[in-house]
Amino acid sequence: MTDTPLTDTPLTETVDTVKGPPLAPDARSPRGVLWRRARELALVPALLLLLLLGALVNDSFLTERNLISVLGASAALAMVVLAESLVLITGKFDLSLESVVGIAPAVGALLVLPVAQAGFGTEWPAALALLAVLATGAALGAFNGVLVVKFKLNAFIVTLAMLIVLRGLLVGATEGKTLFGLPESFYTLATSTFLGIPMSVWVAAGAFGAAGLLLKYHRWGRALYAIGGNAEAARAAGIRVERVMLGVFVVAGVLAALGGLMQTGYVGAINANQGQNMIFTVFAAAVIGGISLDGGRGTMFGALTGVLLLGVVQNLLTLAQVPSFWIQAIYGGIILVALMIARVTTGRAQD
Repeated sequence: MTDTPLTDTPLTETVDTVKGPPLAPDARSPRGVLWRRARELALVPALLLLLLLGALVNDSFLTERNLISVLGASAALAMVVLAESLVLITGKFDLSLESVVGIAPAVGALLVLPVAQAGFGTEWPAALALLAVLATGAALGAFNGVLVVKFKLNAFIVTLAMLIVLRGLLVGATEGKTLFGLPESFYTLATSTFLGIPMSVWVAAGAFGAAGLLLKYHRWGRALYAIGGNAEAARAAGIRVERVMLGVFVVAGVLAALGGLMQTGYVGAINANQGQNMIFTVFAAAVIGGISLDGGRGTMFGALTGVLLLGVVQNLLTLAQVPSFWIQAIYGGIILVALMIARVTTGRAQD
């Protein structure tokens, strides 16, 4: 008895067929790769240019105190950008991360505070409350993942609905009040320092470094790119697409909850608006850092430089006394420019 092939089509041709239309030739060429690399590295001289501009605008801009302030203020944003970048690489969205930044630390705070301070009255130990913060982020990420991955619902609509639901739950649970008097451990990441730099900055840097190594060298990281490039081709290659994507949503929820703790420590309290409108800045940082909205492309180095660029821009505009509402308009303009650059450098139309 002789073995017969499962298909007459060669494996390479089958994979190409599953993948669908090929990329534009210029995107596959060495010149196209060079353009994409240049897009990420272009933020480095842009950062240097902004630093020079800041020094000319305000004498205090390049002081050690101000630069550390920029890093400390950007730490929470960096964690949420990291979370969103991982989801985007798989070709999905999670708009609810900004609400997780608010609701996750609020749950921990309500569990630890007495009724007299607007808490639930359970008065949990601080260590358990902090675990509850991370567990809340993981649970919300898992819930989003189940709806998107298992029930095949549209990720954009699901996470938009969750953003609104969680925002309402935060306002309702806190009754619109600001939560003060939290244990010192809730502020540790922002208030404690190492070598003069807040621990939140070290944690964010470590998280980006670990994610970058995983994406480059670990099979789980390579699976994210494969799924974002073409989920069906990834499934045909033996990747457990659903399991990986569900894991990404859970990890994203935990990272956003950790970012919420950093934000809590930086502000010194939790209010009902914590994280509100943060998602716009998150997408701005990810997109200008080279994370593709189509999935399958982007690096943690690019995303990190996007965070730093926006942090410097915001600090520079603040020192220049530019009204805050113009900052959002500028971020929107940055996203549009980044999308146009992405269209040119990848040679692909954006759906």
